[in-house]
Amino acid sequence: MRRSLGWIPVNTSAAKWKNGQVFHNGRYFKVWDSFGLSNYKFRSASFNEDARGRWYFNVVVDAEVKPSVGQGAVGIDLGLKDVATCSDGEKLENGRFYRGMEDKLAIAQRSRNKKRTRAIHAKIANRRKDALHKFSRRLVDQYGEIVVGDVSSQKLAKTKMAKSVLDAGWGQLKTMLDYKCAHAGIVFKEARESYTTRNCSACGSLSGPQGVNGLRLRDWECVTCGARHDRDVNAARNILSLALGHERPEVGIPVL
Repeated sequence: MRRSLGWIPVNTSAAKWKNGQVFHNGRYFKVWDSFGLSNYKFRSASFNEDARGRWYFNVVVDAEVKPSVGQGAVGIDLGLKDVATCSDGEKLENGRFYRGMEDKLAIAQRSRNKKRTRAIHAKIANRRKDALHKFSRRLVDQYGEIVVGDVSSQKLAKTKMAKSVLDAGWGQLKTMLDYKCAHAGIVFKEARESYTTRNCSACGSLSGPQGVNGLRLRDWECVTCGARHDRDVNAARNILSLALGHERPEVGIPVL
């Protein structure tokens, strides 16, 4: 029998921190306090249940905004071999969290072990979130402007690449960067990434590999200026250049 997950809303000031616990409606609730809740006044909150039957206390508090001390700008190219490649050469390797647990998940599903299935799904999601949180936090602390390509995970999730795209977590990474940048007072942008893989970030010529076969090439050399490129780093640099207002040459035959 299916049922909805538990959700109990808490009005403003109806819950508070008391005697090292959350006090609400005449009862005390033990929580793992990793944030220092005693230093904040609670606003609206809620108790939420996850798919494994575990309950969480979610609360909104007023926190002092600490502006980022990061300098400069960085461009990010999203991909499948590496989830994200930065214009400075840093990469977030694809952990393939779903792929790595797919066999165990299939066994649990075939045996109809719902508890084990939910636990595996939660482990996959938590490992992915942990990697994305750490990566996005490093970028927000290091830079004053972050630009990411406008690739749509929702559109690609409807293709044969759906599993790989969803496992990469592009949408989650963009969401994390968006709200973390807003909280730190730095700029977050999305730039159109058409031709960023083919365009040489050194001279601007469209000399890079193209087509399906071109996707197999991870490194290439510009026939115009001789610069050697890592394909994803080059794309990230072009994404950053677009955001900074450096347009690439027109593609096609110009009108005389």
